[in-house]
Amino acid sequence: MTTPPRWNGPFDPASSDSDRGPGALSGALSGALSGARVPVSRRPDEASPRTGAGKGRRGPADPVRALMHRHHDLCARAVDPLEIAAGLEAHGVTDRTAARFRHRDVFSLAEELYARVERAEEPESPAAPAPGRALGVRMVLGALWLLPGALCVATAFAVLQVDAVGNVGKDATIGLAVGVGGALLTVIALWLCLRRGPLRVHGSGRGGRIAHALCTCWLLGYAAAGDWLLTGLLDGRSPYEAAPAAEAAVLLALAVAPAAWCARWFAVRARRRLAAGRGLDEFAAGVRPLFAGVVTAYLCGLAALVPAARLTVPGSPPAAAPLSTAEAAVVALCGLLLLARLLAVHGFRRAALSGVAVACAVQAAALAMAAAARLPGAAPLGAPVARLTAAQGAAAVPVAACGAAALALLIHAFGVLCRASAHGAPGARTTRTVSATRITRTAPNRAP
Repeated sequence: MTTPPRWNGPFDPASSDSDRGPGALSGALSGALSGARVPVSRRPDEASPRTGAGKGRRGPADPVRALMHRHHDLCARAVDPLEIAAGLEAHGVTDRTAARFRHRDVFSLAEELYARVERAEEPESPAAPAPGRALGVRMVLGALWLLPGALCVATAFAVLQVDAVGNVGKDATIGLAVGVGGALLTVIALWLCLRRGPLRVHGSGRGGRIAHALCTCWLLGYAAAGDWLLTGLLDGRSPYEAAPAAEAAVLLALAVAPAAWCARWFAVRARRRLAAGRGLDEFAAGVRPLFAGVVTAYLCGLAALVPAARLTVPGSPPAAAPLSTAEAAVVALCGLLLLARLLAVHGFRRAALSGVAVACAVQAAALAMAAAARLPGAAPLGAPVARLTAAQGAAAVPVAACGAAALALLIHAFGVLCRASAHGAPGARTTRTVSATRITRTAPNRAP
């Protein structure tokens, strides 16, 4: 009978604890452990060679990933890094915040986001414009901006000439027909100017357009007949004078061309600054002088248009006469409308509507106080308006209303129109607002 082979290793399984002592058992265990190979422990961030990945993490987690996920819609729809930079600034990301993501400013952070996020849809390459087309478009737009002023000047001159020829009923009817037709053509030309070019508002809702149109119509109506109505409520019936209303209408219509030119000049220069800038502070510092220069140039243009309106409308003050209170009211109204339009064009429609609504409310309150003072025992209600008009004239009310509203809008516009987020592509602020609302509803705010 063959004897089974014995275990030749350092530890004999056939032997028992009773056959070996404690010293022999410990020696056998130490020999077995010394002869076997035990794998070296690795750090948790190192992969085993068997998994096929030999590199570990070189640092902390990707700091840009959370920001990339939060603003994914903005980055996916952006056509260039500038739009992402403007969107980040609109959401409160500053250069100091970008430093926490290992970037020197928001522009470099936007460039990384633009490079890492896949585009939702690649924009089609624009077709090459025909030779001379850009110059032709600019000439057409320039003629369009001059059209409201030309039509209003022709209408006012024709109406006043018809009234000066005779006082028969037939001449009055002809003058009324000419005035209504010219006013309709002027309104159509003004509507075309607001629908094309730099004065066009992109993405405005229907309710906002109606409210803004109503407030603008109130301001224009008050410029035409507000002073006459206020004087009649305070002092009784007074004859209506057409010359001041015609001069105000001519000045407002002539102011469309410099307003469009200033809006386009400011938009083009701001976009160039945005393309060449490397930081939000640098961009704001470069745009502030541009905005101040635009406002100054527009006011200087209005000062040059006042003598032109006087020369056009018969019965106006001499061209070299100082600025009257009624003309100052029209100048303040022009400044208010320009600032409101600039804010609306660049996406701040609520602020623009608030400014014109405040001016309308002040004028309506003055008329209401003057009307309430005619009631028995309510004379003290109209005392403030009566004292103001007695000292400065009836035009002091629109000067105060439009001037205060224009000053408030100027301060607000000086802050918001010098940001990079106000000079993105057309409709970019509307897209960013919708995207931000969608992200806020679906994901928590985890990144700055």
